[in-house]
Amino acid sequence: MTHRQNTSTFISRLAVSALLLAAAMAAHAQGKLFAIKKDSVPVLNGFAVSVNVAGPVILALSDYGEYEAAVRLNLHDQYFPTVEVGYGKAEHDDEVTGLYYKTQAPFFRIGCDLNLLKNKHSANRLYAGLRYAFTSYKVDMARPTFEDPVWQWDTGFSISGMDCNQHWMEVVFGLDSKIWGPFHLGWSVRYKLRLAHNDGTAGNTWYVPGYGKYGDTRIGANFNVIIDI
Repeated sequence: MTHRQNTSTFISRLAVSALLLAAAMAAHAQGKLFAIKKDSVPVLNGFAVSVNVAGPVILALSDYGEYEAAVRLNLHDQYFPTVEVGYGKAEHDDEVTGLYYKTQAPFFRIGCDLNLLKNKHSANRLYAGLRYAFTSYKVDMARPTFEDPVWQWDTGFSISGMDCNQHWMEVVFGLDSKIWGPFHLGWSVRYKLRLAHNDGTAGNTWYVPGYGKYGDTRIGANFNVIIDI
């Protein structure tokens, strides 16, 4: 591993640690981090379903994007265990290298959010959380046949159905606001840190479903339409 890679890894871990510390400190200000205070609100206080509308918009305007929905439990308006399921896809032609890339596959995330507001029973919420995410996908890659101008050999290739996978973690910070009745709107910012990956035999994959374009870390954002039940 090069010095540059070591520095990048250190900065990524430092950023994650800082975000987690900030979330813990904010929660501690309300009381004990994992204590659910007794009051008239039941421990299981409903659930919510949501869809991310940012992904389809990005897909319509670019070469990649995803469809995504989530189910979130409400534990005493304080903890929110969450499962997110989506389907990501990409089809890209690089005008410089001539490389063609295509993939489409489901992805999965599981985690929990913590309500950071002092008045946790408010209809609006400010939260921080963590996700573990995984996807297994197949990649088609190709480059047209042409002769290398120096070595005079053929540099074209074609790969179909190459197996790849990736595991990553997300640090989430977000807000959702009540609009009317059970209808909420919300957004979240996500810092994504790759944990493990298999890019197959052809090098770096251009896009990973649910994660985004290739890299050790990424910053992403969701805009959610939420029905709080």
